[in-house]
Amino acid sequence: MLIGVLPGLGPAATIAILLPVTYGMEPVTAIIMLAGIFYGAQYGGTITSVLLRLPGEASSVVTVFDGHALARQGRAGAALGIAAIGSFVGGTLSIVALSLIAPVVAGFALDFGPPEYTVLALLGIMLVATISTGGRIRALAAASIGLLLATVGRDDFTSAERFTFGTLSLADGLDFVPIAMGLFGLGEILYNLEERHRAVQAPAEVTKVWPSRADLRESSGAIGRGSVIGFALGILPGGGAVLSSLAAYAMEKRRSPHPERFGHGAIEGVAAPESANNAAATSSFIPLLSLGIPANATMAVIFGALLIQGVTPGPQLVTEHPELFWGVVNSMYLGNVLLLIMSIPLLGVFVRILRVRATVLAPVTVLITLIGAYTVNNSVFDIGLVIAFGVLGYLMKKTGFDPGPMVLAFVLGSLLETSLRRSLLLFDGDPTGFLTRPISGVLFAVFLAVILLPLAQTLLRRSAGHGETSPGTARVGEP
Repeated sequence: MLIGVLPGLGPAATIAILLPVTYGMEPVTAIIMLAGIFYGAQYGGTITSVLLRLPGEASSVVTVFDGHALARQGRAGAALGIAAIGSFVGGTLSIVALSLIAPVVAGFALDFGPPEYTVLALLGIMLVATISTGGRIRALAAASIGLLLATVGRDDFTSAERFTFGTLSLADGLDFVPIAMGLFGLGEILYNLEERHRAVQAPAEVTKVWPSRADLRESSGAIGRGSVIGFALGILPGGGAVLSSLAAYAMEKRRSPHPERFGHGAIEGVAAPESANNAAATSSFIPLLSLGIPANATMAVIFGALLIQGVTPGPQLVTEHPELFWGVVNSMYLGNVLLLIMSIPLLGVFVRILRVRATVLAPVTVLITLIGAYTVNNSVFDIGLVIAFGVLGYLMKKTGFDPGPMVLAFVLGSLLETSLRRSLLLFDGDPTGFLTRPISGVLFAVFLAVILLPLAQTLLRRSAGHGETSPGTARVGEP
């Protein structure tokens, strides 16, 4: 929650910074801690969105529209209260569904071979690029860089060195930890220090935190619908909390008989996105734990943490490490109850934290990041990598590139390459073999749909615009 309150840091950056801390922990303890950071930050970001009109987390951007409007009307407490209830309900419903669906998905995934994993990895990268907030072309460019970085080091099949430039430090490939710590940790800090050189607002006063019966009645449907949307979209690669909150808000505005209220203090405009982003934060664990496919950037960092612990996420996780799988699920039940219990009494503490200057927090965070990067391998080279990727992350944010697709593509790159080459060996070099297997054939059809659907929509829009403006066609009421 504290991470969500601090604008700009975010769960991906924090988890990346704390990866070295997990080395001395048991796998279950480490993943529970990182998962708690992820879903706890979803509600923490709401506090700054409502009180300061400053989203502490990307998934809280939509909450700003009506949350801050309610705060200006003196109803900041009601907005934060309904957000806490929506977060609890959305998270809890998603955990129940996760408990039921994830083992089924894992059982189905046992039929996956190299061809299926090849198409699944391709589909994951393409979905992330399609849904990314930075634009499709930029997201594809970032994903391409991530795939290129994944090829650095010795070839697993031939042992030939690739892009090592004669450096022994690169012979085993690039480590995930310095890349994540640089892009998400150092890069975010540099970018947010620059962004916060502006007048800082005083937090709005918080009074009467518990929402009224009328507020609960108005927002109950929005909480239910937001929870369903969040769970469904959280499973998709690239979906996650950000897309879920946007979709839930858009649905409530479209359903409302008075859509003009939205943006001016509609309580449903807080309830729906907050329920959706917490439900999505939980359901995004399904593809990670069941298929070994991270659905978003934060899941990619947790994927790295699992590998550090010697645990490979995938279909065998439920049977080989049941204590890890069910430990994480059970911790989510407890975490959601703690979230509801802590959120309201601790509001005063978080409001005070908002007054701490970024110039104090940033140097401490940078120091912890660099020390953490060094302790992973006791390597000064890793510190250089963190700084290099930190600068790259800063430049990407400045130029509108989302670093998420790059990290996801880097994580999926080795799986994609290995599975592709094994598949081609299996098919004697014939690429049409992917279409002969039922699961890989269906996944390939979905992959083509993801590519072709946006192109078709663009062409239809252009042809419709051309038809409206073509000469000789008169509109109704025009001469």
